Amino acid sequence: MPVAVVGSRALAGASAPRVTVEVHLSGGLPAFHLVGLPEAEVREARDRVRAAIQNAQYEFPARRVTVNLAPADLPKESGRFDLPIALGILAATGQLPQQALDQHEFAGELALSGELRPIRGALAMVLAAQDAGRAFVLPVGSAAEAALVRGARVLPARSLLDVCAHLRGHASLPAALAPDAPEPARLPDLADVRGQAHAKRALAIAAAGGHSLLFIGPPGTGKSMLAQRLPGLLPPLTEAEALEVAALASVAGRFDPRRFRERPCRAPHHTASAAAIVGGGSHPRPGEISLAHHGVLFLDELPEWDRHVLEVLREPLESGVVNIARAARQVSFPAQFQLVAAMNPCPCGHRGDPRGRCRCTPDQVARYRGRLSGPLLDRIDLVVDVPVPAPEALALGRADPARSESAEVRARVATARECARARQGELNARLDAAGVARHCVPEPAAHALLAKAVARLGLSARAFHRVAKVARTIADLAGSDAIDVRHMAEAIGCRRADALRDADVTMPASTRV
Repeated sequence: MPVAVVGSRALAGASAPRVTVEVHLSGGLPAFHLVGLPEAEVREARDRVRAAIQNAQYEFPARRVTVNLAPADLPKESGRFDLPIALGILAATGQLPQQALDQHEFAGELALSGELRPIRGALAMVLAAQDAGRAFVLPVGSAAEAALVRGARVLPARSLLDVCAHLRGHASLPAALAPDAPEPARLPDLADVRGQAHAKRALAIAAAGGHSLLFIGPPGTGKSMLAQRLPGLLPPLTEAEALEVAALASVAGRFDPRRFRERPCRAPHHTASAAAIVGGGSHPRPGEISLAHHGVLFLDELPEWDRHVLEVLREPLESGVVNIARAARQVSFPAQFQLVAAMNPCPCGHRGDPRGRCRCTPDQVARYRGRLSGPLLDRIDLVVDVPVPAPEALALGRADPARSESAEVRARVATARECARARQGELNARLDAAGVARHCVPEPAAHALLAKAVARLGLSARAFHRVAKVARTIADLAGSDAIDVRHMAEAIGCRRADALRDADVTMPASTRV
């Protein structure tokens, strides 16, 4: 037949739109033309496909071959179109039945020998194609991750010959089986952190409500240790959340089936660029904030980061989505991450030390803290001091090695999260203004305390809402439907620890709830 049609998938952000590969044979001098906005690696498929077809002992047509990748306005990149192009040529020359192609979608890069090489984004493609009712043929190296999509029919193949034998009915490809559930990873336990009861409490509040958190303290007080233990306080991912996380990792080419259902925890170095953090490139790929979707993003030494890089976090912290615009296209990646950051109180790190070790001038301290903009700090829900622990709190070993403090906190966090989802369908940190007005209304005394704190501490309207959401989380941890003055006092204390020490605001002492 002079025209053949084969189904495949492209990648556009976190989505995988369908691509139709159309192959037409015509008379004239032998030529091979690719149209439909192909990038360089797709144009190079001409030589790979020709060699693979010939090495598989099939005939490559000595005619004019035109391959169209539709839709024409969608950029096509990577070698994933090698396999559908080769199959289209074989179908157009009558060496494969077109009817068999209509029941499948294909993606895979061809070696010159005809072997199939793994591609990135396989899980995202199968996730997008699962409702089409067609089987998806993939390289063996990519099929394991794609088989995690429940209900999808994934057929792994090792070579072009295997795919052709399947389509001609000579030897069917076996369906890929989802890999066995991996053993839960052993995460660091909260009991390893000595002292720091206030910081541990703030960590539990952040975990329960999905709030962002900033630790401020001298070097060696446990800020990084505390941040590393936050993933261990979070409940397991649901299947839908796990597939979202896995699809983003697959698009980035970083998916590991052994880590399926694990909460991601990303900790980039402070020299990372803005594109590395939010995503980008000529073919936009997810950045660190998207790879931390439904997980934790830890930024250590926060003032050492380039200010421009920190400022790009402002919009994703509010919306949970990052939009990347390029001249050719625009893509969106989900970015519902939980930000945890750490910093020293001054350049030397010892400001407030009772032994007088700090030699930083007020100007140096102001410049150091001035690297963080007000709008960014306004979006951080909890700001907590991590002081030098008392000598008696430091000890080697645990009093009870079998006890898991993280497991105890995780159980309370799970209960609080279930309470929030039953009430409003989402975590407290994700509530919009209407949700705050509906679900975070405190008792009159607590409301008066918040109003007084706003007036004395100069909190913005955004901070007003964020304090209310933190108070709602504290009430959920306490199993209380109402937000009383104790919950509000603790929320204010966690919001502006430094400012409260200097402010003349009378409030009850926070109590463990």
